[in-house]
Amino acid sequence: MSDDYDVVIVGASIAGCAAAILFANLGARVALLEKHSGMDAYKVLCTHTLQPSCMPVIKTLGLLPPLEQAGARRHVTHLWTRWGWIEPRPAPGREPLPHGLNVRRQTLDPLLRRLAAETPGVDLRLGGGVNGLLEENGRFTGVSTTDGARLTARLVVGADGRASTVGSLSGLPVRLSANNRLGFLAHYRGLPDDDASRVWFLDPDTAFAFPNDDGVTVIACSPAKEHHASAFRADLEGSFERFVRALPDAPPIDRGERISKIIGTRDLPNVYRKPYGPGLALVGDAALATDPLWGVGCGWAFQSAQWLVDAVGPAVAGGGDVLPGLEAYGGKHRSALDSHHKLMEDYSAVRPFNVFERLLLSAAARDAGAARHYHAFASRLIDVKEFASPGSLLRAARVNALHRLRK
Repeated sequence: MSDDYDVVIVGASIAGCAAAILFANLGARVALLEKHSGMDAYKVLCTHTLQPSCMPVIKTLGLLPPLEQAGARRHVTHLWTRWGWIEPRPAPGREPLPHGLNVRRQTLDPLLRRLAAETPGVDLRLGGGVNGLLEENGRFTGVSTTDGARLTARLVVGADGRASTVGSLSGLPVRLSANNRLGFLAHYRGLPDDDASRVWFLDPDTAFAFPNDDGVTVIACSPAKEHHASAFRADLEGSFERFVRALPDAPPIDRGERISKIIGTRDLPNVYRKPYGPGLALVGDAALATDPLWGVGCGWAFQSAQWLVDAVGPAVAGGGDVLPGLEAYGGKHRSALDSHHKLMEDYSAVRPFNVFERLLLSAAARDAGAARHYHAFASRLIDVKEFASPGSLLRAARVNALHRLRK
């Protein structure tokens, strides 16, 4: 059995479905493979949030109206620090701040998968895994599947998560680094309604509470392994609830109902792979999976799919050489995400805030302009260099100096 496509995508979650739709909209014939057999399969261990940086892709896909009809919640994130809450607000008389969306994956994933399946040019194949990559003349030309199919294509895309089979089979360079935090979450119903997503930076422990669709709030904690691993191993439920109750301005979990198990992981390393090879690209977590406390994975999955299609879509649809576009995609991926990932990777070692972070965060808790600047960074709308630019540091120092003078 043999089938020929323009693009074969392995993984029909966020990055895979987004890439499939975008490629098909250019006229490409796309095979979209998903190992799960049901349309309603979804990722369980997730922050369930979309950062403002990915909203342009959401709109391009036509996904915003159905997501909001399904109950997705617009949000701006508020951050607790030892200097107080950072609560970004729009400048007087200006447009509202860029917003993200909170939506549970059990809502998002089936909706997006059905949108992909209904897109002309997309052939969604459920219930089949990949067990090999096809190669010819030094480039990847397709995949072999567990049900005996051989699918050939001018481009193979791995969108199969941080434990990517495509990434492993490709032999592309990969770097793993330790994440020294635990990560656990649970879903609650009946908590007070709140339009803001709330994050606690206890330095080094962290937590968040994100209002989601259907009246559900996702609450998570990421405590340092060194101090909390034994307690969470001995009594997961009690340790989780005690941790949440002890948060400053804690979400009142005893007034609500926990409607899920407490789920999570004791070991989730950071993963950084080269995002392309000859005839092959990796998107989403298959290319880069960082510490989940930052809530960036879903947004970067959408964005990396868009970057890939922007870079190689014309060549794929027009029969041209995809290699120059793949190199351009790799450059875009690195320039957009590397500085963010390096900072997150460094912080996952469970270090205290450095002097620059203390300066910028303390200013953001004390000044509206500094809070908006932090919001742009936390939304992944600006990079690390702009966030910690000399001008930004100078403004933060001025804010803190004035604060001390007023005391």
